[in-house]
Amino acid sequence: MARTLSTTAHGPATTAVAVPALRSARTRAGSALDRASFDAFVAEVFEELPRADQRRWAHVYTRGLLVTPGRKTARRLAGTVSGSATAAQALHQFVNASPWGWQPVRARLTDWVVGRALPRALVIGTAVLPKRGDRSCGVHRRFVPQEGRTVNCQIGVAAFLATDAATVPVDWRLLLPGAWADDPELRSRARVPESAPSTRGPADRQVLDLVDGVTRTLSEPATGQLPVVADLVGFADTTALVGGLLARRRRFVVAVPDDLAVLPDRSAPGTQGARPDQGAVPARDVLAARPARAPLHPRATTVATGVVRLPGTPVALRLIGGQGADGSGDGRIWLTDLVDRPPREVRAAARLHLRAADTMEQLADSFGLRAFEGRSYPGWHHHMTLVSAAFAYGTLGSATARPGAPARSVHGPRSGRPPRGARVPVSPAGSARGSTGPARPSPTGAPETSSRASSPPTRPAAPPSRATTNPTRTESP
Repeated sequence: MARTLSTTAHGPATTAVAVPALRSARTRAGSALDRASFDAFVAEVFEELPRADQRRWAHVYTRGLLVTPGRKTARRLAGTVSGSATAAQALHQFVNASPWGWQPVRARLTDWVVGRALPRALVIGTAVLPKRGDRSCGVHRRFVPQEGRTVNCQIGVAAFLATDAATVPVDWRLLLPGAWADDPELRSRARVPESAPSTRGPADRQVLDLVDGVTRTLSEPATGQLPVVADLVGFADTTALVGGLLARRRRFVVAVPDDLAVLPDRSAPGTQGARPDQGAVPARDVLAARPARAPLHPRATTVATGVVRLPGTPVALRLIGGQGADGSGDGRIWLTDLVDRPPREVRAAARLHLRAADTMEQLADSFGLRAFEGRSYPGWHHHMTLVSAAFAYGTLGSATARPGAPARSVHGPRSGRPPRGARVPVSPAGSARGSTGPARPSPTGAPETSSRASSPPTRPAAPPSRATTNPTRTESP
C-alpha cells in the first residue's frame, strides 16, 4: 500500500510504469554550463515576481530543493546554498510572508514545460499531507480510502502535464473543508483570501477549477485538446466531475466507483439489439455482463468494455475495466468519452495516473513536498510552486526547447543572479522558442485521427483555451 503522501494509486501496480530516473542534482549543479541553464530557468519562470530580491530568493530556494540532501527545511536549504547567517530567516519569510502571486509563476512554469516536452495528457492527482495539530491551513481529519484509516491532514489537488520524459506538476489547489469553509476568523488567521473557494462536500468544483486554470495557460497549437486523466474516487463526486468535463467539451478518462449508476446504451454497436434502457445499473454489472476473451499472451490484459450513458446525459461514454491473465490488476473502472479510440489506447492513457503517483512520491522523497513549516494559505501555495519548479528543472532541465514549442507572448526573461551569499556563479539567462505547434497527439502518443466513430453522439471541438541580500543582514522578501 502506498504511503499517505501519494496520488490515489496504490499497490504493486505502481511499479509497472517505467519513469525516467532523476539525474543527480549535485552532478548537474557542478557544471558551469548547467549553472547557466539553471539561472536561465529561474529568470524565465520567476520573471513575474515584482522585486529583484524576491526573484533572487526564489533562485536560492529552488536550487536548495535540488541540491540539499535529506529534509528540506529553510535552515538546511540556507546552509547548503548560502553563507549568510540570516538566509534561513529570509527564506522562511520569502515563502510565508512575502506578497507574491503564485499563479503567474505557475503559468510560466507550464509554458516552460510545454516548450521542452509535448504533453500527452493532463493528469489530476491528490496529495494527502499528514499534519500535527489544527493550525495549518486546511488541516482536518478525514478517512483516506487508500490508507484505510482516518488521518489528520491537508489535501492538495495537483495538475500534472504527462509527457514522454516526465510527469510534471504545474498547478495546485488546497482543499478547505469543514470549519475552513465557514469560519471567518479561522480563514483570516491563515490569510485565506476571500476568492479562495471553500470545499463544502466533494472536491469536484476545485478539480474543475484546476482544469480550467491549466487550460487557460496551455497553447492550443502546442497541446491540442489534452485528455484529462483523473483517479479521485473518495475525494470528488465522479458524476459531477464527468458532467463538468462534458460541459467544457474536455476529453477525459476518469476512474469511477464500481457502484456508479449508469444506463447501458442498448443501441450502441456490439449490443444485442436496440432495446429501450431498463434503468440504471452499477458499472460493475455492465462489465460483468460483457466478459472479454482471455489474453493470448501471459502478460496481456483482459479488457472488458461497455457503452453507457449517465442518467440525464445524452452523450455515449465507455466503461473500461481489465485485469491480467493471472487475475492481477488494481480493480479500477474507468469512464471515458474516447469511444472512438481502441480500448487498449484508453487503458494506456488511464495508466498515466500511475506516473503521477510516482512523481508525488519523488516530490516527497527528494524535493521537500512535506517540508513546509508555515501555516498560511499563501505560504502553502508558495512552497508548492517552488517544489514544482525544482522538480521540473530536475527532470527536464537538460532538454532544449522543442522546435514546435509555442512562441512566448511576453517579453523575454530578465537576467537573474543568485544572492551574494549563494555559492553559485553568475550566468546570463535567456531562451528561445519557435512559433508553430506540432500536430495533436493521441492520449498514448499515437497520431491523432481526424474523424470519430459515427455511432455515439459527437460534440464539436472545444475552442482554443488558451532574490539578493547582504550576507550580514536580513532583507525582508
